[in-house]
Formats: sequence, structure tokens, C-alpha cells
Amino acid sequence: MDILVLYYSRHGAVAEMANHIARGIEEIDGAQARLRTVPEVSTVCEATEDTIPESGAPYVTLDDMKQCAGLALGSPTRFGNMAAPLKYFIDSTSPIWLTGALTGKPASVFTSTSSMHGGQETTLISMMLPLLHHGMLIAGVPYGETDLMHTTTGGTPYGTSHYAGPDNKLAVSEEEKRLCRIQGKRLAELALKLKSE
Repeated sequence: MDILVLYYSRHGAVAEMANHIARGIEEIDGAQARLRTVPEVSTVCEATEDTIPESGAPYVTLDDMKQCAGLALGSPTRFGNMAAPLKYFIDSTSPIWLTGALTGKPASVFTSTSSMHGGQETTLISMMLPLLHHGMLIAGVPYGETDLMHTTTGGTPYGTSHYAGPDNKLAVSEEEKRLCRIQGKRLAELALKLKSE
């Protein structure tokens, strides 16, 4: 059972979070993480790029979305919203929406930002909105996870977040890593339960 971990990462923190979420997914028997990313977009013209990135995860396709049993969606924070490259891809998913291919599948979201109060929670919510339109079931991180109560870095019950600092050089903290793995495990467990019903 494939769980899609789809993200856009500018400075590497969201990609690292995606990898920790993938590890959590793969701790659940019968679940496999499929890491995918999206290409950059241009502000002045239609950008063209090779179909395979130079490094990191392959680019996502609509088939990756259709075939997944669950989805973890990640983006850096851009003025309290998801980044344009991820939004650009999400806006192309109308054919999937028309078929209802994601309806009833679990989803979760995660983010990174360079400021402590940089709109992490609104970014997470901005990623939830199209997933709700797709009929997905949103899974957060429950407060039963004590790292949410004690972290001085990232967290949130809406989904894992990371505080990267003004220069984007702060490492993903141990609490943030654990919360990512917990989020991945929870998503995979939900996907397995929903698939068996």
C-alpha cells in the first residue's frame, strides 16, 4: 500500500521532514512511502525543465495521486500560505477531483518556516483546503503526543512544523523529527484501517 509523501522544498528542511514522515510510514507493516516533489515555477514565463530532477525525489504525476492510499503534503510557508510550485501542481488535479479518486483517503500536512510566528498554522490549513475539496480525511497530530506540549521549535496539532530560523540553517529538532515519524505512522495506520473496511 503506497502512501504518497508529496512536497516542495526550497532550502531542504521540508525535504528532510518528508524523509522522516516516510520513515514513520514504513514502520507500519504493509505500508510503503512514495516520495515525490514538484518542479519550480517561473514568475515571468512558462518554465520548462527536464522531466527528472537533478537530485532528490522524482516529480509527482497525476497517477501518483490517483494510486495512493493516503497523502502527506508538505510546503515551506510563504506569507502564511503554501508555496507557489505546490499550489501550481494542486491546481492541476481537477481531473482527479472529477473522478473522486481521493475521496475517503487520509491526508496530513507539514511545513517549515524561517520565523517563529511566520504563519505555520495558516499554511497547514491552506494545504488542507484543496484536500477537503478532494474528499480526503484530514489527520493531524493529537496532543497525546507529548512533544507537542514540550517543543520549543515546531509542532502544531494541524500537522508537524519546523522552525528553520531567519537564515534557514536551524536543523530539524529531535522533537520535530519524532513528530514527523509519528505523523507518518498515524497516516499509514489510518490508510490501512480505511482500506480494510
